[in-house]
Amino acid sequence: MTGREDVIELLVRQHREIRELFDEVAAAKGAARTDAYHRLVRLLAVHETAEEQVVHPAAREGEGGDAVVDARVAEERRAKELLVSMDKIGPDAEGFDTLLAQLRDDTLSHAAHEEREEFPRLRAHYDQDRLLALAGAVRAAKRSPPRARTRVSSRPPRTSSSARRWPCSTAPAT
Repeated sequence: MTGREDVIELLVRQHREIRELFDEVAAAKGAARTDAYHRLVRLLAVHETAEEQVVHPAAREGEGGDAVVDARVAEERRAKELLVSMDKIGPDAEGFDTLLAQLRDDTLSHAAHEEREEFPRLRAHYDQDRLLALAGAVRAAKRSPPRARTRVSSRPPRTSSSARRWPCSTAPAT
């Protein structure tokens, strides 16, 4: 990670790290699997919280921004619901692999939508200095991760300041 990495480059790098962690969770067994799963949940939580607090509000700017962001928020809600189910049964339970595959597919689809629809909006609307500043805000969000909880709201956030916390209680505290 570099201080000269803009917000888009940072989030695309995190997408790659998330893909790698999905592979690690799928391949691991026992304690190694639980550890990899906790790292995956933590990265997902930090990543999506940063998007909810920093990226989505910026991407809402301009015509059509609300529709693009609202679609991403709906995808994020589905991932949170899957994580609640996964958290209830644990990484070694029967059925976990099915949920993991669904979460992986949903998450990678979500990332592709962001890279195709949301990130180009940011690149078009903001200069490089602003994109670098947004990266700094995302890094700050990573240093102060959300508290995990198991409730999932049925309503999307109304404003950028009402971003929901990630639901999975397996996210390790820092």
